[in-house]
This record gives sequence, structure tokens and C-alpha cells, in this order.
Amino acid sequence: MRHLTAQWTTAVDALGLRSAACYEREISQAVESARTAASAANDSFRRHPPLEALHVDAVADPSQTEPAPERQPPRAAPSLERSFESVLFPGGRRPRSRPEPDPGVLRDLRLDQVIESVTRNWAEYDLIPFFHARFDDPEVVGHRQEVMRELESGPARRAIDEFARRMRAMRQALPPEKKQLYPRERQRWFLAAAEEYVAGVERLARDLRQAPLTSRGLTAFRDYLESYAGSSDFQRLAQETRAVSEGLARIRYSVALQEGTVTVRTYEDEPDYSIAVEETFRKFRQGVVKEYRATFKPFTGMNHIDAQVVDRVALLHPAIFEHLERFAGEQVGFLDPILARFDREVHFYIAYLEHIGRLRQAGLPFCYPGLSARHDELSARESFDLALAAKRVWENAAVVRNDFTLRDPERILVVTGPNQGGKTTFARTFGQLHYLAGLGCPVPGSNAVLFLFDDLFTHFEREEDTTGAHGKLEDELIRVRDILERATSRSIVILNEIFSSTSLEDALFLGRQVLGRLLHLDSIAVCVTFLEELSTLAEGTVSLVAGSDPRDPTVRTFKIERRPADGLAHAVAVAERHRLTYRFLQERLRS
Repeated sequence: MRHLTAQWTTAVDALGLRSAACYEREISQAVESARTAASAANDSFRRHPPLEALHVDAVADPSQTEPAPERQPPRAAPSLERSFESVLFPGGRRPRSRPEPDPGVLRDLRLDQVIESVTRNWAEYDLIPFFHARFDDPEVVGHRQEVMRELESGPARRAIDEFARRMRAMRQALPPEKKQLYPRERQRWFLAAAEEYVAGVERLARDLRQAPLTSRGLTAFRDYLESYAGSSDFQRLAQETRAVSEGLARIRYSVALQEGTVTVRTYEDEPDYSIAVEETFRKFRQGVVKEYRATFKPFTGMNHIDAQVVDRVALLHPAIFEHLERFAGEQVGFLDPILARFDREVHFYIAYLEHIGRLRQAGLPFCYPGLSARHDELSARESFDLALAAKRVWENAAVVRNDFTLRDPERILVVTGPNQGGKTTFARTFGQLHYLAGLGCPVPGSNAVLFLFDDLFTHFEREEDTTGAHGKLEDELIRVRDILERATSRSIVILNEIFSSTSLEDALFLGRQVLGRLLHLDSIAVCVTFLEELSTLAEGTVSLVAGSDPRDPTVRTFKIERRPADGLAHAVAVAERHRLTYRFLQERLRS
């Protein structure tokens, strides 16, 4: 006969944590079966009959039984002052957001790639909707900038990272309702989740109490957390969690195995033979030896034999297990919805800061832009395309940075120059900066003053739909008309190579009409074009040129320079468009 000693908790804890991204709803579902666990405790015998010739018995010792803890009434819903509701909005109020961004706009500006990269490692928090909900309220943007600054480094960030780790462990400890678990196993996982939650709340309250917070969002959250952690509901949860955990930790039992029979009985200070065996063979050790033990896949759940052993342990210690059962039934809704919301929302900040942190390490600058609802002056220094920069840094390549300025009455940046010179990248950068600034995020660049716009429109070239009823030019005209009908004096419009499918004369006529309409609307716009005449259309247009090396005009610098168009880029662009450059002519002559 071999005697084994163990804590009951070891049988469960050794199973490993399961992944379950769940919040209030999932938690309630995951523990619903705990209410009826007692009556179902012996179902394991009916569902999983003992193996042939296997007998599980329990030998009780009356001296080992504990008095049953006093039964508590079901926990009432917290009645805290809701001075804090959200870390994303000042005062907890959620203002009306702008309409959901057009997927075409996100694709044109490569913001879809940016958002995917930012949120990729944080899928459990479902952050993409936060990056699609943009606001033109300066108070919301300022509120978020304050929180973002405070989370960039320091004790607040470390405290929240630790809290997030505890909350993640709590969710992992709660398996989905559909997962087939034994009742006592499910109750023990529920207790493990409550332990993580209680420890996380208490640690966060202590850490934030000592942190020198200055942002309105985190200060309001700290005040709410102090109130919640000191409430009778949470204090009762913490006390009950510790009482059940300590009760289970005190349990000791022996398992005797002999000729297919398993006997569970109280622990009576039997010797641990594993220690004696190791000590006996220690003298034969001769340094490092080859490992011959087989490796088995880790077991991640109780089987029916484990369940029967635990049921017999419960017969030996009925009071503790009754306490566990009541705890799992009465504390079903222990997760505070405000804390659950905070845990998700704060990762909007953390995910973005993690993403740009890698770019900052590569030497790229980011800044918190000033925002204005007026056209007086807009500018950016050392700005760059965030999607392209992530790729370039990954390739260990240089990232070109550009500046721009718009001063009243200037409204439209007309960008000309050679093909593949960085014109479209500059237009994307302009759009990215304004979109990210409207979310309250730091933007690429060392300094920026940007426009708090109401809507953002893009017109980039699309492949012609050969199955449609319209030609390419007609499709372009319809898309531009839709933009002009919706744009206002507070809109941003980005046009990239419009009307390239028609003749030079027609493209120039249409381009003048479109830019004239935008000037009349008083909209902010960027127009990438090979039509240099558009850069001198009116006082409100500004000429920008994609630069090239003065010593070799065919070498692109990718720098966008504020200067008049020189005509050379237009000639090259037209020649390339009609395949009349020296390179194209050589290829045609060789063939």
C-alpha cells in the first residue's frame, strides 16, 4: 500500500488556466450551474461509472469535521455613487460620435492597416470599435490626451498593467458554460477567479492611492475605485473569498491504492515515501545524466476518477465544501461592471502606446497636437505615414519625414511632381494625422496643429468595373459629386490623381471645377495631381512639389517641398503615362 498526501486544491490547480475572453455576461453564464452544484455532485458516478474492479471509498474521522459557516443572504447589487463611468469620456458622459468611417476612406489612407496593427495583440478587448468612433469635441480629445500622457510611463501604467494581468487571469479561470466540468471543479475555478479579482482590485487601489495622478480620467477612476474597494459588498466578497480559500487550504487527506481499490481517508501524519525514495537514491547520482522519462501532454481537466476522489474528500469535510458551494451561488455577479469597462477601455490607450513605442525606439517622433476648429493655421513638422513607417522600421530602412503649413486664407495643398516621388504617401499622412488626432492619440511628428474636422472624404483611383453600367470617368464624377454634396466648411477632402482617365484638357477643366467648389465650401483639402495649373488656381491653393536630386532628376528624395511647380515633373509624368520616356522607347525598339 502506498500513502499519498495532497491538498484538494492541488488536484484542480494543476489543470492549468483555460482561455475565455468574457466580461459580465460571460462570467454570469460560466457560473450559473454552480447554483445547483450540490444536488449534482454525485452525478459523476452515473455519468462516468467506476472502472471495473475499482472501488472508491471514504473513511471519515469525526474529529476532522468543521462547523458549517453561517449562511449569508444573497449579495445585493452595489449602490455606489456613479461619479465615474468611463475613462474615455470626461465626466462619464458619452457625446454623440461622428458617423462610422467609410471603409473606403480607411483603406485609402491605410488606416485599416494602422488599426489592425495597433489592436492585433489585444483581440480579447475588442478595441477596433474605439478606433472607429471619432469625436469632434475638443473636450473629449483633451481628456484623452491627458490620460494618454499619464500612461506613457510611471507608476500609473505599472499599476494598471498589473491589474490587467489579474483581470486576464480571472477571465481565464472561468471556463465557458458549454465546457463540461464537474460541479465541484467548476466551483473551484470560480473561487480562483474571485481570488484574482479581489487581489487585483486591492492592489490597484493601493497603487493608485500612492500614484501622483493629474489627468481627470484616472483621478476620477481612482476616487471611484477607493469607494468601491471600501464598500460593504466588496469587503464581504474579499472576506468570503479568503475564508473559503483558507478552508480548502487546511484540508489534508490520504489516498490509499491497493489492488484496484482507492480509499480516501483523513490524513494521519503518514510519512511521504517519495521524499525517502529520493533521499535513498541520492548517493547514486553521478552528475548530469540523460533524461529517459517520457513526456506526456499536460492534462487539462478532471476525469471521473478525480471527481469521485474529490466527492469523497467532500464527505470528509462537508462544511468547507458547503461553504464553497454557497459562495459560488451567492457571488455569481461579483464583477463590478464599471471595473470591467475600465479594464477594456484603458487598453485603447495601452495598445496605441505599445504600437508607437516600437517606432519611438527607432528614433521616430510623436507629439500631442494642438487642435483647432478654425482654419487660421494648420501645420506639422517631421510628419510621416504611420502604416509605411511600421513597415520601414521592420525592414530596418529609413523613414522620410515631411512638413506642411496652411495659413489663412490658404485651404488646398496641391501636390505635383514626378511619379513615385512620395505624393500619395504625403496625402495619406495628412489624412492619418487628422484622423488620429480626432481620437485623442499622439500623431507622427515633432509638432503639429491640426483641424478638428467634422468629416473626412477621400477620392483615390479605383480599378474600372468592367461589369458596371458606367465608364471609369463617369464613376469618378459620381464619386466626386457625392463628396461635394456632403462636404462642409469643416470637412477634409483628399483627392489623389483625379480624372486621370480622360484627356489633359478635360481633366484640367474638371479639376478646376472641383477645386473651385471646395474653395467655395471653405473645406480643407489635399489634391495630388499631374496638372500643375491647379496649383495656381486661386489664392487659397498652395503649391507643393515632390522633390528630386538636383544632380540627378531621376532620383527621388521623397521630400515634399513648398515651392512653385517647375513644369519638369509634368513633362515626365505625361511621358511616362504615354510610355514615351527613354526607358520605354528603348524597350519598344529592342522588341
